[in-house]
Amino acid sequence: MVFGLSTLAAAFAFLSLPSFESWINMYNVSYPTITEFNIRQSIYLKNLIKIAQHNSENHTWTMGVNRFADLTGQEFTQQYAGCYRQTRMYNNVVELESTALPQSVNWTAEGVVTPVKNQGQCGSCWAFSTTGSTESAWSISKNESVSLSEQQLVDCSSAEGNQGCNGGLMDYGFQYIINNHGLTTEDNYPYTAKDGTCNKQKASNVAANIIGFTDVPPNSELALMTAIARQPVSVAVEADQSSFQMYSGGVMTATCGTNLDHGVLAVGYGTLNNQDYWIVKNSWGADWGLNGYILLGRGAKYGASGQCGIQMDPSYPRV
Repeated sequence: MVFGLSTLAAAFAFLSLPSFESWINMYNVSYPTITEFNIRQSIYLKNLIKIAQHNSENHTWTMGVNRFADLTGQEFTQQYAGCYRQTRMYNNVVELESTALPQSVNWTAEGVVTPVKNQGQCGSCWAFSTTGSTESAWSISKNESVSLSEQQLVDCSSAEGNQGCNGGLMDYGFQYIINNHGLTTEDNYPYTAKDGTCNKQKASNVAANIIGFTDVPPNSELALMTAIARQPVSVAVEADQSSFQMYSGGVMTATCGTNLDHGVLAVGYGTLNNQDYWIVKNSWGADWGLNGYILLGRGAKYGASGQCGIQMDPSYPRV
C-alpha cells in the first residue's frame, strides 16, 4: 500500500501522479535550502495522497496537481484567499424582472470574456472580478474587446474603501470607475502583483467606463441566473478549501462554506450529467482548474446562499 492509501485504486492513482522532481521542473520551482526542499516535498506528498484518495472515489469532480501542490491548506488560504471584504451595504439592490431563462448560458463561448489572468500573491481578487465584469459589459454593449487594468484599481481606489493587495470589494471598484470616469487598459497600466502609488496620468487615459452598478438580490438562485443571462456577474465565494486548491475538473459539489473570501466572475450556468452548475472564471492563471475556470454546483440543495456562498453578494456594472 502506497503511504497508507486505503484502496488499491487510490494507490494506482497516486503512482500515476507526477513525482516531486517532475513537478519542480514543470513549474520551474526552486528552494533556498535543502531543509525547505524537504519540507515542501513532504507537503507535496501529503497533497498527492489527498488527490489520489479523492480521485479513486465516486465524485462528480476531480482534483489534480497544480502549482499550489507544495502548499499546506493554511498557506494556500493566506496567499490566495482572504482578498474579499464583506462590508457591502446593499444600497443598489434592484429586483430583476424574471423572464423565460435559457437552459444554459456561456459568455466565454460568446467571446465577450477576456482571457484568464493571474493575481499572483497579491490579495487583489476583487480587482480582477471588477475588471472582468466591466470588460464583458463593455464588450456586450459596445462590441469592443478591451483588457482593463487591475493595477489601477489596486493603486488608486483606496478612497472608495479598497485596500490594494490586502483586499477589497467589487462594488468599491465599480464606484472608483464611476468616480474616475473610467479605467485604462492593462497595457497602459500593467499589473505588478504588489501595492503601488497611483499613477494619475495613466489612470486618466481611460478606455472603458460605466454609468452605475447593480447589486443582485442576495441569496436567490433565480436572481443570479437572471442577471447572468444578461451579462457576466461579479460574485464572491469561500475558496479557502482543498477543493479549490486542487480542483481540476467536473462539477465541484464539496461543502465549502459561506465565509466569503474570494472575488471571482460568474460567466454562465448549465447542466452536466444531471448536475446543474455555475461557470466561474478565476484569477489564478489558466493552468489552474479547467483552464482557469471552475464549475460550481447549483441548485436548491446548496441552500439560499448557493454553493460556496456564490449567491450571497452578486453585482454587476452598467455601461
